[in-house]
Amino acid sequence: MNDTSLTPFHVAVQVRDLAEARAFYGGVLGCSEGRSADAWVDFNLFGHQFVCHVNPELGPAGRLASHYNPVDGHGVPVPHFGVVLTMDAWTELADRLRAADVQFVIEPYTRFAGEPGEQATMFLLDPTGNALEFKAFADIDGQLFAT
Repeated sequence: MNDTSLTPFHVAVQVRDLAEARAFYGGVLGCSEGRSADAWVDFNLFGHQFVCHVNPELGPAGRLASHYNPVDGHGVPVPHFGVVLTMDAWTELADRLRAADVQFVIEPYTRFAGEPGEQATMFLLDPTGNALEFKAFADIDGQLFAT
């Protein structure tokens, strides 16, 4: 599908604790909260519907495991999800995360420097171990799918 008009995505992930998810997604990332129930909560993740569902099987100390694939000299956690931001929003988020002493899987940096698809990127894990990537391009339209 090559439709260039973007609409919000919806993604749902499992978490071990809703209070912990609210503190991270609401407090650290700054996502506003939407609907919720005893076992799930909606967040506005940069205009996208992001839902955290409690998985009681994880228990209070449970963490999801990630696999890591090499990309540009770094181990990229798989699976992961995230949002492509404007460069200003990416920089603001990186500063916010550093100020909150978030531990990065991959520190904010420029990937593929000087090559097609050059991008600012950073990877981190939520408290349950869900891997997130936030990236930005100087020219989103020209670089997002550059080969």
